[in-house]
Amino acid sequence: MTFYEQHVLPHLLHLACGSEVVERQRAAVVPQARGRVLEVGMGSGLNLPHYDPQRVELVWGLEPSAGMRRKARHHAAGAPFEVRWLNLPGEEIPLEDDSADTVVLTYTLCTIPDWHRALEQMRRVLKPSGQLLFCEHGTAPDEGVRQWQDRVNPLWRRVAGGCHLNRAIPELIEHAGFRIQRMETGYLPKVPRFAGSNFWGTAAPR
Repeated sequence: MTFYEQHVLPHLLHLACGSEVVERQRAAVVPQARGRVLEVGMGSGLNLPHYDPQRVELVWGLEPSAGMRRKARHHAAGAPFEVRWLNLPGEEIPLEDDSADTVVLTYTLCTIPDWHRALEQMRRVLKPSGQLLFCEHGTAPDEGVRQWQDRVNPLWRRVAGGCHLNRAIPELIEHAGFRIQRMETGYLPKVPRFAGSNFWGTAAPR
């Protein structure tokens, strides 16, 4: 990894993903997690304060970036439940089949190179009775905004660690074998529209 990816990008992502408006999104989704939880793309641990310790037994934090894991140390150290780090990408989840009660995916699916394989891995490790909780940004509902997303995306990917602005999040989740149970959509306030189209809700393995 480059110096930028190891030392600069983790700080920038921590600031952007820890903004007040994004924290409100996390607070609407993460407390629903229960049991043994796999969080894919834990990043700097911003979700950890939002888990309900009365409902959560354990959180596996899948995060391939050493820089992001360093940023997460203080959150993980203060968690009232066990946090186990998995330093592999989303396409390589080192857990057994049907081992997680909940999979949490927040602002991660935009960045995973092989999103289909990663989602299939999430479905594999999720119990048949389990839930996928997601909160992601992606393709906008308005054609004019989508055009801007397509224009900006090549540069955005280079400076934002491979993040795609224009992934069709609901279609990706369903294509990988999940059934969306509930979903809300909308533009986040105080965020440029090309980066602010959000999808959040729950899905179950088919």
